[in-house]
Amino acid sequence: MPQFEGRKNELIPILQLIQAKCGYVPEEVISLIAGFLNVTRGQVHSVASFYYHFRLAPPGKRRVAVCRGTACHIRGAPQILEETQRLLCITEGETTPDREYTLESVACIGCCALAPCIRINRDVHGELTAGKVRRLLDSTAEGKSDVQ
Repeated sequence: MPQFEGRKNELIPILQLIQAKCGYVPEEVISLIAGFLNVTRGQVHSVASFYYHFRLAPPGKRRVAVCRGTACHIRGAPQILEETQRLLCITEGETTPDREYTLESVACIGCCALAPCIRINRDVHGELTAGKVRRLLDSTAEGKSDVQ
């Protein structure tokens, strides 16, 4: 890690770099970071598990983010989240066993005019209903992205 000097205050930037490169912080990297910073594995793990931003397991191939902003909430985001959880058989913050989907919620996607909406990886899908969520997940599983 040439841009780092091995100071303890570099822990979070190092974790951010690893997360950006890998999509999560692999268990084996925690030991390497601990050695580099001369801290315990437990200290690194404690910081990585404390902050919601860091993942300690690989995310799914498709990251589904349900918007929980005000406009989305008013227009049915709780029902969209509930239906998505039911269809994927996971709860918020979990990844399906086949690592196809990771489900999370976000404060706002920034597409209030499309409320309620979700983002799958980088694609935003709006004006959702429970039926549209089912068709959307079916189409993404088949490699399509257009849902009417």
